[in-house]
Amino acid sequence: MQGASATELYQLISSYQADVSALNRKYTNQYSDEYFQRFDKLYSDWLKVLEGLPYDSYSLDGKLDYQLLKNHLEKQQYFHRANYDEFKSIASVVAFAKPLEVFYQQRRAAIKPSSQELAGTFASVEKDVKKTWEQAKKSKPYTSWQQAELAAAAVESLRRTVEEAYNFYFDYDPEFTWWMKKPMENMNQVLKGYSAFLKNHFENTIVKDDGSGIIGKPIGKVNIEKELQYNMIPYTAEELIKEGEKQYAWCEAEMIKASEELGFGKDWKKALEHVKNLYVPAGVWPGMVVEMADEAIEFMEKYDLLTVPAMAKETWRTTMMSAERQKVSPFFLGGETIIISYPTSEMSHEDKMMSMRGNNPHFSRAVVHHELIPGHHLQQFMNQRHFPHRRLFNTPFWVEGWTLYWEFNLWDKDFPRNAEDRIGMLFWRMHRAARIIFSLNYHLNRWTPQQCIDFLVDKVGHERANAEAEVRRSFEGSYGPLYQLAYMIGGLQVYSLRQELVEGGKMSEKEFHDFFITQNYTPIELLRARMHGDIPRNFKSGWRFLD
Repeated sequence: MQGASATELYQLISSYQADVSALNRKYTNQYSDEYFQRFDKLYSDWLKVLEGLPYDSYSLDGKLDYQLLKNHLEKQQYFHRANYDEFKSIASVVAFAKPLEVFYQQRRAAIKPSSQELAGTFASVEKDVKKTWEQAKKSKPYTSWQQAELAAAAVESLRRTVEEAYNFYFDYDPEFTWWMKKPMENMNQVLKGYSAFLKNHFENTIVKDDGSGIIGKPIGKVNIEKELQYNMIPYTAEELIKEGEKQYAWCEAEMIKASEELGFGKDWKKALEHVKNLYVPAGVWPGMVVEMADEAIEFMEKYDLLTVPAMAKETWRTTMMSAERQKVSPFFLGGETIIISYPTSEMSHEDKMMSMRGNNPHFSRAVVHHELIPGHHLQQFMNQRHFPHRRLFNTPFWVEGWTLYWEFNLWDKDFPRNAEDRIGMLFWRMHRAARIIFSLNYHLNRWTPQQCIDFLVDKVGHERANAEAEVRRSFEGSYGPLYQLAYMIGGLQVYSLRQELVEGGKMSEKEFHDFFITQNYTPIELLRARMHGDIPRNFKSGWRFLD
């Protein structure tokens, strides 16, 4: 499989990325008018550049890159402006900042300050900070902890930027050092105290911790649907919740069939308990994981489902997950290295049993291939070799949609060997349906983290510690708000596209898989347009793939 060549927009996209990096290195106070205005100009300038490009002369791959960059810029600018509006709502907490901003802006140009004058300025600003702080104590607290934390972050960002500027001159300029040492110590102390006060200056009208210990930030209906728009998912949040419920109902019906086959009747949770208790001793588990990985690769090659480069088969590895990390990731993580969750000596007996039961062979056989081949390892391998500039456009619908699609596809191809394997695959499929439901209800401010945990325990059959870890990972980790629903929704997109092109006779299954995996990060509807050979300049999302 040959690596894809650069498109007409390769250099342009690289230049844009370089601009973003350069500006982030220069404008370090991300809670300032200067920062917000400069980046808004960046996005506007680049959108103007796109308007002037000869779109019709480009290859399909060049047109695809154009659409990717345009969508990225519009998304960045929308959420950047939303963040600016949020900053403006608390900007009064740094109303005293102008003289300090002048100081760190002049430091960037290495302008020698008038040290005696600057010391007086710091003393004056220190008084202003204390006055603003006293006024804040008398004012009505913020109505949400999120707004209080934003106010605290704005003060802390200002403090760090001023401290960096101070350290530039300190000791290198004797006059500056003599005049500024004490004023800076005082400024640091008062800004730290003020920030700490603001962080807790809120009324508990929106619960920060519902007792679960999980603290996330629901983004609300408007921003959820904007995220869906920029990921080219033309559905409302409510429509997606209904799809999650529909997919869950299918899984539950199939669970009952497997449960009846195992002699547990319609009580599929008893059958699930049976499968969980088929765990293996810790010492033999990593070797079994390797066997499962080899089995999935052999299945791909036996049925000629996609091209698996020899180097991809050679370079994946295994490692074990720490007990601390299992609090957030109770199951496998993967890529070039598959990270295996299993008990460690420091865990309590209860946690050891939950880890072993949750990582039993039948659950795991359904997801080892998700993490390695044809899943995340193969994705990352191909992304390094095909259109690598598109890694800027990371979308969870392509990342997790592809890997979840393979769970669908392997189910259709009778990959599960028996009822226990089917229960293992159904557990994960049910979990992905549940992710749609609980993550959207959370971000719509309908459910708390504890309700999400209870839902996973009651409706999917998770071990409670594993459910807590899953919810913590969803809302406290580095994942975007659509990440959890992107597994199944993205999988349904890929599955629907396969039906169009493979069942429709336009491509073989292997051609479809090989093409898809070599396109790098792309919203799947846009990739669909590329595969159909038509990407108009005024491309708009409208593919109702669930219908």
